[in-house]
Amino acid sequence: MIAMLANAFLIALREIRRNLARAFLTVLGIIIGVSAVITMVTMGDGTTEAVKKQISDLGSNLLMLRPGVGFGPRSSSAGVPKFSETDVEAIANQISGIAAVAPVRSVSMSTIYRQEARSSQVTGTSIDYFDINKWIIEEGRIFSDDEVQRGDAVAVIGDTVREELFGTEDPIGKKIRVGQASLQVIGLLKAKGQVGMGDQDDTIIVPLATMQRRLGGKSSARDISQISISAEDDADSDRLISEISLLMRQRRNLQSNQADDFNVFDTRQIAETLSSSTKMMTMLLGAVAGVSLLVGGIGIMNIMLVSVTERTREIGIRLAIGATAREVLWQFLVEALTLSCVGGLIGVGMGYLFCIVLAPLIQVDFVFNSEINLLAFGFSALVGIVFGFAPARRAARLDPIDALRHE
Repeated sequence: MIAMLANAFLIALREIRRNLARAFLTVLGIIIGVSAVITMVTMGDGTTEAVKKQISDLGSNLLMLRPGVGFGPRSSSAGVPKFSETDVEAIANQISGIAAVAPVRSVSMSTIYRQEARSSQVTGTSIDYFDINKWIIEEGRIFSDDEVQRGDAVAVIGDTVREELFGTEDPIGKKIRVGQASLQVIGLLKAKGQVGMGDQDDTIIVPLATMQRRLGGKSSARDISQISISAEDDADSDRLISEISLLMRQRRNLQSNQADDFNVFDTRQIAETLSSSTKMMTMLLGAVAGVSLLVGGIGIMNIMLVSVTERTREIGIRLAIGATAREVLWQFLVEALTLSCVGGLIGVGMGYLFCIVLAPLIQVDFVFNSEINLLAFGFSALVGIVFGFAPARRAARLDPIDALRHE
């Protein structure tokens, strides 16, 4: 059996060498299919990892408490009271499993340095905000407790603000005009990059008291637009969300028949949701790309049927001198399998090269997935067997006398 298969393989290689152009066109569908599947799935995996990293960069075990209903473009907070600093203290003191809490008040304001002017997102907050959101100081420092208490005119800026306002100039110690106030830059944040539709580095962070006294003013006790909460590593986020919601309902005097006028956004849950969505999309794209493998299989069946017709006399001679129908079937089946495997190997190589080229272009990591490479190659071999069986069976069932008479 092994000798018969080895002989069939050698004959298959001889036929491929004899008609290289035809063989290449035959397996082109397989090549395209395998490379497309590998490229789509690999880039999809890279995108999934990029999404996880972006969500992780938002903060460690981060919960965001915001006024209004919903989150994102369709959220509604019109007329809904914001939060107060006492709400922040209540969450920190009354909810267990919380590592840190930070008030957040954000306003878009004009920013000027010498001749450069732009609009930037200015955030008033506390020192814990930097740890909660995983901000790393690249140069300078964050503000001190005394600066927070006094509301000093100090600011920590993001990399985009630094690039747009200062260019190559060192920003530390320089003063910028933010709104109507002059602030001294004391720190530069390490770049994080884009997340979703926003630039995380286009930010200016100041003490909350600075925001209230020098920039945005304080018209009421409820001027906190968001409360950022970092949960402990082993904390149950569902429990925390439930307890925070109950506490906020009590503090906002909501009755049992009234809906929440706030929402708690869990980055861990959204990371899982986005990862599941990108994985599903990746598999869908892979399945669509896999259709070309079936097209390639039809091409193999086509060319093998032509090959049977062209080699009818050869088949008749083999049958006449003692070859069995089973041996003829295996010969053509191995030939179809060899074609599809050669196409599969070329497709794997092309898919690998495409991934290396595309990964930096779309700014995702190249996540090598050995399973999808083996699966794509195995499926190409299966396609060769399935679509090569009908021509092989036709060759095996030829009558030797009629085959020898064939011109």
